[in-house]
Amino acid sequence: MTAPARRTTSLSLDAEAVDSARALGLDVSAVAEAALLRAVARARQDAWRHEHADIFAAQARWHDEHAHPLRDILADPDLAGWTR
Repeated sequence: MTAPARRTTSLSLDAEAVDSARALGLDVSAVAEAALLRAVARARQDAWRHEHADIFAAQARWHDEHAHPLRDILADPDLAGWTR
């Protein structure tokens, strides 16, 4: 497996935060990369939800009109008809 391509970049970070991180032995680059990857994943998730909001709204409307097809199971899994 090949290592991902690396790119040197310049960041402006709070000096006290960087000094504290280094004093604690934290790898500032690794922490920044992990935070960036989480932010990218969250932004992609938010974009996907926004892109498909009309589908979720239509599904919610359908459930409001017809109730969820598994409503009995979701409401009470101990109903007599429910088998495990």
